[in-house]
Order: sequence, then structure tokens, then C-alpha cells
Amino acid sequence: MIELIDTHTHLFVEEFDEDRDAAVARALEAGVGHLCLPCIDISSVESIDAMCKRYPGVCHSMIGLHPTDVKDDYKEQLAQMYNLLDCNDDYIAIGEVGLDFYWDRTYEQQQVEAFEKQIEWAIERRLPLVIHSRNSFDRLYSIMSSHRSDELTGIFHCFSGNVDEASALLEFPGFMLGVGGVLTYKKSTLPQVLATAVSLERIVLETDSPYLAPVPYRGRRNESSYVVEVAKFLANLYNTSFETVAAITTANARKIFTRI
Repeated sequence: MIELIDTHTHLFVEEFDEDRDAAVARALEAGVGHLCLPCIDISSVESIDAMCKRYPGVCHSMIGLHPTDVKDDYKEQLAQMYNLLDCNDDYIAIGEVGLDFYWDRTYEQQQVEAFEKQIEWAIERRLPLVIHSRNSFDRLYSIMSSHRSDELTGIFHCFSGNVDEASALLEFPGFMLGVGGVLTYKKSTLPQVLATAVSLERIVLETDSPYLAPVPYRGRRNESSYVVEVAKFLANLYNTSFETVAAITTANARKIFTRI
């Protein structure tokens, strides 16, 4: 039986309030057997926990502070999250964490401090990192290099960089590149980058739903069942079968998320 894993989906957000059960059902029907839920801030913990209780063995929670949610209270939020790590052995990763200098650089230094603290958590707790990076590659690469460790694993979420960036990130042997709907866009350069510099053995599938829906659903709300379209595109790109893409990317995801 073909099994896919959506390694990054925000099914707990309000965009799914009207049909969350149906969206999960569609994912399962499409063969997407595991849905990995990244935390955004402390207020999202309750919604994520509720989903994991409602869909045990299907939904899996992460814990972390998203870089765009690093504000004046970031230390308090991190303290609360660290306490949750002591109370819950079910978290599959520290995420979604990282750097985002696209919208606003007001909290740039605080983002760096929060990111480094959460890297320390990942090493201490032997959990993978799920890393967000936007307009911040050089700084992120520098930070990751300074914390290089054989024990550090994870996913560079929503990768859409160039060949040099892909090659640099693949220097971290315990990490995969998360690939989603952007791959299918007509003007995307990602297909050429992957074909040139990235093997299937370093890719995991994701949707980042409700955002970035793949073709033929672009412009609509994304959902986990649509990860099938990303797998189909990869099969054509690598001149292999859908079944092979499913098997390899699912095995890759399980290497990272060892608690699934």
C-alpha cells in the first residue's frame, strides 16, 4: 500500500474550521497517512494538541516559536514551550523555527536568539528541527554552521533556493529539503535546481497548507491530500514512478521524525 507523509501542514488553523474532518478524511483517502503539525506560537499549542487527540496516530505535533512571531514576549513564550517539552514526550520535532527577514527586521536579533535557543533544545532533547528561512539564507547558514553536530537533524522547510543554496544546505547530513507546491509552478526554478543538485534521498514532501497549493489547485486553499500532486511532479522530474517517490520520501520522513 502506498503511503505518503505530509511533513508540514497547518490543518489546525481557522481556514479549516468548517471542514477539518473532511480534509483529514481526504488526506487519508489519498494515501497520506501522517500529518505533521508545526507550532507557530504558544497560542497554537492547544489547537494542535486537540487535533492530535482527535486523530491519534495520524496527526503529530511539533513545538516551537515561528520567527515572525518573535516579539517582545519571546522569552516568556520560549519558557512556556520548554516547560511543555518536560511534560510531553509525543512532540516529533522542534518547529517551526528559523529566521524571516522578509516582512520586518525589527526583531532580527531576537529572532537569532530564539533560533539559537531552539537549536540547543533540539540537540539536548534529540529532536529534529523544522526550519523556516526567508530572505535570511546567509545568516541562517552561518548559525547552523556554528551549531554543526552529528546529532542535529531536521528539515529545511519549503525549500525554494538556488543550486548553491541547495548544495550548502545538503552539507548538513542529517537534514532533508522540504518540497511542496512551489515545485509545480510554471515560473518556478525549483525543478531545475532539484534535478541538478538534489537526489530524491534528500527530499521530503510537504504542503504548508493552507498556503502554496500546487497546480492544478493553485489559487485555492491548500490541503494535505494535494501532496499527491507534488509526488507526481517529482516522479516526472526524476523519471521514476509515483510509487518510488512515495516510498523514498516516506522513508526519508521517517528518518527525521523517528517518533512517527
